[in-house]
Amino acid sequence: TAFLHGELTEEVYMDIPPGYNTTQTGTVCRLRKALYGLKQSPRAWFGRFTMAMKNNGFKQCNSDHTSFLKHRKGKVTALIIYVDDML
Repeated sequence: TAFLHGELTEEVYMDIPPGYNTTQTGTVCRLRKALYGLKQSPRAWFGRFTMAMKNNGFKQCNSDHTSFLKHRKGKVTALIIYVDDML
């Protein structure tokens, strides 16, 4: 469900889903959040995740943007992302 939390930065439209009743023909929906299957979904989720990590004191590694480090009281916390899994 991680990809469903990404905020889209560009305008993306989709056909009205089956089961949604509308009297207008040719109507479409504008997406505000990412959906599974959109090519923008992984990037939108990762952007939101990156901001959350930075807001919580983590630094994004320059050599690997999927790695985050936090130094606190002489200890290091490392967080590594692979797709939507965290280690």
